[in-house]
Amino acid sequence: MECRMVHNRIFSGVEVAERFAYYGIASNLISYLTGPLGQSTAVAAANVNAWSGISSILPVLGAFVADAFLGRYRTIIIASLIYVLGMSLLTLSALLVPSTSESTNVTTSMLNLLFFFSLYLVAIGQSGHKPCVQAFGADQFDEKDTKEKRDRSSFFNWWYLSMSAGICLAIVVVVYIQEAVGWALGFGIPCVFMVISLVLFVLGRRSYRYSKSRQGKETNPFTRIGRVFLVAFKNRRLSQVQTELEANPSQGSQEKLRFLNKALLAPHASTEEDNVCSVSDVEDATALVGLIPVWLTTLGYALPYAQYMTFFTKQGATLERTIFPGVKIPSASLQVLIGIAIVLFVPIYDRVLVPISRSITKDPCGITTLKRIGTGMVLATLTMVVAALVESKRIQTAKEYGLIDEAETTVPMSIWWLVPQYLMLGLADVLTLVGMQEFFYSQVPTELRSIGLALYLSALGVGSLLSSLLVSVIDLVTGGDAGNSWFNSNLNRAHLDYFYWLLAVISAVGLSVFLFVSKSYIYRRVDGV
Repeated sequence: MECRMVHNRIFSGVEVAERFAYYGIASNLISYLTGPLGQSTAVAAANVNAWSGISSILPVLGAFVADAFLGRYRTIIIASLIYVLGMSLLTLSALLVPSTSESTNVTTSMLNLLFFFSLYLVAIGQSGHKPCVQAFGADQFDEKDTKEKRDRSSFFNWWYLSMSAGICLAIVVVVYIQEAVGWALGFGIPCVFMVISLVLFVLGRRSYRYSKSRQGKETNPFTRIGRVFLVAFKNRRLSQVQTELEANPSQGSQEKLRFLNKALLAPHASTEEDNVCSVSDVEDATALVGLIPVWLTTLGYALPYAQYMTFFTKQGATLERTIFPGVKIPSASLQVLIGIAIVLFVPIYDRVLVPISRSITKDPCGITTLKRIGTGMVLATLTMVVAALVESKRIQTAKEYGLIDEAETTVPMSIWWLVPQYLMLGLADVLTLVGMQEFFYSQVPTELRSIGLALYLSALGVGSLLSSLLVSVIDLVTGGDAGNSWFNSNLNRAHLDYFYWLLAVISAVGLSVFLFVSKSYIYRRVDGV
């Protein structure tokens, strides 16, 4: 028990430091692109979404390397070193940015190359760090022990709280330094925190639990599960006989995936073991296929989630941001409200709502993870509705004061109008993102749990890329800055409200499909859900 508490503190510290480092870059990246690098709003938003998307998709590759070859511990160490290198080069690129009068096309191109190389090196580092640290932390709980399995559910809640604390710290401290002092220092401080994250992780190496492979012949889990699909395809013409899975439905074989049960058949009545797959292998393959529809429907949540680091920030930059005479807050600082909502709501959810719902539903987690995800998706849809209404109000205020063509003039409307959409997105995160983490971790085979957490990240990544594509297409169709683009660099002439309404519709459709898919989903018996 005491050892687990030490582990929790170590992993919480690692996550706070790493998220501080990542969001020290990500939270105000659009301001750096439209400022020192001189990009337009649409191009900068597309670049931020593209980087954020790739950063969230690459963990699938990092998790594959960890689960198939290196193991989680070694992957975390190597990824952390790459992470530190990328952030060091990013700091160097900010130091080398010349003043406008000194810049030339050649120096600008070289600096852009160094900047984006560094940025994507950070993405590569995160690809091994993010899924493996969380999976490794959850591995410290014994799922065969009832109490530890329940504690593992709480681990995901408190992990997300730690992550949010790191994000809040980055937004409050780093964003202010970037805008008030300089970008080089603003990128350098996160680099130092990433080094701290690595040191903290290494300190606990002697006391960690390291997951063991399946007993018996050790086989690469991807080879083992991939063989199920291959054998089932080879046996596709064989007559279906009652298999062990069909005779015992409690094993969790889904009726619609009975095709995979043919991997249990021996062709031509062969008794050679090499020609058939085990029941557990077929169960694992079936479970992975069953996750695909759930993963696809969560993209309806990922699209609204992608907006807070881009258009929410640009909205805030046009509003009145003075909180005290002479003190103006950076617009990106409002992102801290998402973290505050998470920090406040996680303890309430974990210590109050879960015990109450547990006494009603008899579920160890209070409510099922899919119900938790769906509730968050409802909130995300409402967030886009609120954001659209606030943006309509902002544009109307700009018209009333004759500021439509005054892009640099502050719209006489308080930035606090944006508070509801940030808080609502924070509450949605506690429900959907934490639910996705626990769901994908628990529903994949034990050896593939890094992949499970990478799946949740990849959904956010694909959502960011889809958002980037959507922005680019809409900007092209509506004429860019020269026309009536929804994303005109002069936001008073833009129509972010139309975009938010579109996202609300997409999110609502995604929610409807998610509810349909989740009704027929069968939880894996191995986790006892």
